[in-house]
This record gives sequence, C-alpha cells and structure tokens, in this order.
Amino acid sequence: MKRAVRSAAKGVGLRGAQPSHIQILAPSLQGLSQGHGDTPSRPLPRPHGRDDPASESQRHRDSLDRLLDSGLYTGEVTELTGAPGSGKTQVCLSIAVSTSHDLKQNVLYVDSTGGFTASRLLQLAQTRTGDEEEQVEALQKIQVARVFDVYKMLDVLQELRCSVSQQVLSSSGPVKVLVVDSVSAVICPLLGGRQAEGLALMMQLARELKTLARELSMAVVVTNHVTRDGSSGHLKPALGRSWSFVPSTRVLLESREGTWGKASTRRIASLTKSSRQPTGIEVELDIGSCGVLEESPAASGEGR
Repeated sequence: MKRAVRSAAKGVGLRGAQPSHIQILAPSLQGLSQGHGDTPSRPLPRPHGRDDPASESQRHRDSLDRLLDSGLYTGEVTELTGAPGSGKTQVCLSIAVSTSHDLKQNVLYVDSTGGFTASRLLQLAQTRTGDEEEQVEALQKIQVARVFDVYKMLDVLQELRCSVSQQVLSSSGPVKVLVVDSVSAVICPLLGGRQAEGLALMMQLARELKTLARELSMAVVVTNHVTRDGSSGHLKPALGRSWSFVPSTRVLLESREGTWGKASTRRIASLTKSSRQPTGIEVELDIGSCGVLEESPAASGEGR
C-alpha cells in the first residue's frame, strides 16, 4: 500500500504541501453521521463563517444532501452510478474536498480509472478558500491510492482496515470517508470467461467495503458503471443482482443532452435505492468548473 498511496497535496504546486494521510468529508457530505458500527447518529453540524464564494458553493451542494437525507452516513455504502461522462468522478472529488476543507475530516480516495487529478482537486479547494495555507491543509487530508486491478484494491482496503484496527493513524486523525472510483472498473473484466473467480473476488471486495463502513465507522462512497436492461431499455447498475445488496443508497447520474446540449455540465441525480427516502426523487446538478452541485426547482419529481 505504501507505494500506491500518496498525498493529494503532492504535485499541486503549493508551497508547504507535505504528503499525509488521505482524509476527506464533503460539503455535500454535511450530513455525515458520527455513529459507531452500523448505527448512524446525527449529522455533523454545518460549518459557519465562510466567505461569500464558499457559502454560495455550499448552498448549491445542499440539493445532494437533501437527496441523501442530510448527506453521507457512516456505517453505510453509498453508490454513484452512471455512464461515462455522467459526472461520477467530479462528484467524488467534490465530496473529498468538501469533507477535508469544510468538515476537517480525513479521506482515502482509491482511484482505479485514472480519473483523479491533483490539479482538479486544487481547483475545487480554491473554490472553497483563497487562502493557500487552508488549501494545503485541505489537500493534506486527502490520501490517494492508485490501483488498476482488484487484487491491489483489496490490498489497499485490507491495509487500511489493519491500520485502523491497530490504531496506526495519521497525526490528523482516522479516515472517516473512503471513496472508491470505481468498483466496476476492476470487477467487470473478471466477469467474462472466469465468471466464478470474478464473482468470488467481487463478493470479497463487497465484504471489505462493508466491514470498513460498519465496524470502523466510515462513510464509504463507490462508483459503478451502468448497462441497459435488455427488456426495458432502462439504465441499470453494472455488476448484477449479487452486488445490488452492497450499497444502502444508490444515486443515478445522467446527462440529458437532448435538453441541455452536449456541452452542458448539468446532470440529473436520481435516488434509485434508499432505506430513508422514497426512490425516484430527482435533483438537477451542475458539475461545472467550480464543482457546484446545484438544484433546479423544476427538477424535483417522482420516480420514472
């Protein structure tokens, strides 16, 4: 794991940035609970005293919080699904920076697609604050592990579990949010000719993620691709029925190009699975250059 993991602050061109443990909680994760085991508690309080740009960004991200019933919960796995270009990675990056800057919490970001970029993370930090020291502090709370197969991903997760269990922690505290972008990228290639082995590895990965969430009080966010249902033609998450029991909450991100045009950064986020909210709730988000997550009043509706 040591070779795979590095600080998000490294390489962003900020003086004083030192590699440190990856830790993040997002502004759109304002509802992250502080529970233990699989019993979530009350959401963390909303930070106060931001300057105008940061306050505006927080206002825009509130819609995703409402979709998730106040935000992410420890003890649970939340899944973001969508086609390529739907904004899954952008939402993950926004979650990471929001968590580290606004909530002062630590996050581990596991990148299996190559979509993570330090420059983009710095951009998002700059939308929160113009103070370089605060930007560095936020980036130092985000630890990044690059893995490109399921075996290395399992190694990273097992090392994280062992380090937390043995209380081998960073000076800034334990990881509270784990982001995995994406699970399908490392599992789908194994579900062809070697399907039995692939299913076994998928369920092992599922157990690791749920253990980290439930036993170590982390909020886990994963991304997943989508496929089209052969009979209905509707989009559905990849990895099949066995995986469908892993996330407690699922959000589908879609780009409706016919409405906004191909260059639009607007997305529809739909709640497709939840133990707290009725499914089918939709909000309109903008995943533009500022990482804004903004609700359109006209985008709220029932299930499709």
